[in-house]
Amino acid sequence: MIAYELPAPSERARELRERMSTFLREQVLPAEAEYLRWRQEAGAADHRVPPIVEELKEHAKAAGLWNLFLPAVSGLTQLEYAPIAELSGWSPDIAPEAINGQAPDSGNMELLHLLGTETQRRQWLRPLLDGEIRSAFAMTEPDVASSDATNIATRVERDGDEYVVNGRKWWTSGAMDPRCAFFILMGKSDPAAAPHRQQTMVLIPRNTPGVTVVRDYPVFSHHDQHGHAEVRFDDVRVPVDNIIGEEGGGFAAAQARLGPGRIHHCMRALGAAERALSLLVARAQARTAFGTALANQGVVRQQIAESRIEIEQARLLCHHTCHVIDTAGNKAAKDLVSLAKVAVPRAALNVIDRAIQVHGGAGVTDITPLAAMWGWHRAMRLFDGPDEVHIQSIAKAELRRLPASN
Repeated sequence: MIAYELPAPSERARELRERMSTFLREQVLPAEAEYLRWRQEAGAADHRVPPIVEELKEHAKAAGLWNLFLPAVSGLTQLEYAPIAELSGWSPDIAPEAINGQAPDSGNMELLHLLGTETQRRQWLRPLLDGEIRSAFAMTEPDVASSDATNIATRVERDGDEYVVNGRKWWTSGAMDPRCAFFILMGKSDPAAAPHRQQTMVLIPRNTPGVTVVRDYPVFSHHDQHGHAEVRFDDVRVPVDNIIGEEGGGFAAAQARLGPGRIHHCMRALGAAERALSLLVARAQARTAFGTALANQGVVRQQIAESRIEIEQARLLCHHTCHVIDTAGNKAAKDLVSLAKVAVPRAALNVIDRAIQVHGGAGVTDITPLAAMWGWHRAMRLFDGPDEVHIQSIAKAELRRLPASN
């Protein structure tokens, strides 16, 4: 059932949203040129963080805009965090990390907060929360269809007081960054168990013998600063104390991690869509063709209107999903998360594509952020579960909800 009236945000949440808006407008967006200049001069193979990001992190901490994604730390609900995360989506390369809400670290922090031991929290979670290190999540594999997590082939085998890990991962986001201190890896520990009890998650420090970061994969020829790496694990040994949760609990842990992660991606995608629409409108008002501003052309006006409609629809779905997470938990919101994970990237891509079209040739270059935004949000239809898997889950839920009548 749809809850048509969402609760109003607290005064603190409204204040933080205003602070984030000011931070974005006055510090983050003006820093984009320096960020891009530094990365271009360093080259695509250099995955060090541009110094401007570390400066912005300090400003965000001083403004109280830090670790807001984690309700247990921030005191915000997911619904209250949503507008803040949306604003960070305006500048996806900089803003999420500036407020320490970037993937995959935010998901790893949630996982360690939920399932980590006291030692794991002290050694790994605390530095992540402080923004001192980064991390990676190693789940997707090149040799199997990773849209089905039960396919995972990487082995995690018990040998006395250690686990031995062998396998190959790719799209391990964050692994190219020199600050990446550890991986959370999902592998198969018991092939004879029930399909959803075969997997186990372990924490692997990056400097463990046998870990090889092979290469970075670009997204539509664009190399992100943090990287999306192929990583080999050859007879990698870690203590059994490095298990995340329990043996055989990897699949359930992954779902607990990916639920909030998916909705956070959707929140940021809304911000990208809003920025694309603002660029579309500005271009339409400033550009003249056939004797009149583009904004006076009926086809362009329709593109503007359709974009606003799709953004508002996607936002309502995203916020409703957040409200269900807040009030009934991740499990109750599972189907809504799938709905949002399909609908929001579609809406964002539609808006970005219209903005590219109105910009003409400039839209497909790096003169504007549109091309990079399109590439990332097109990839979003694959990561954290491809559209087809979520659509199948949605259909199954609907069939259960509406049984066949006689």
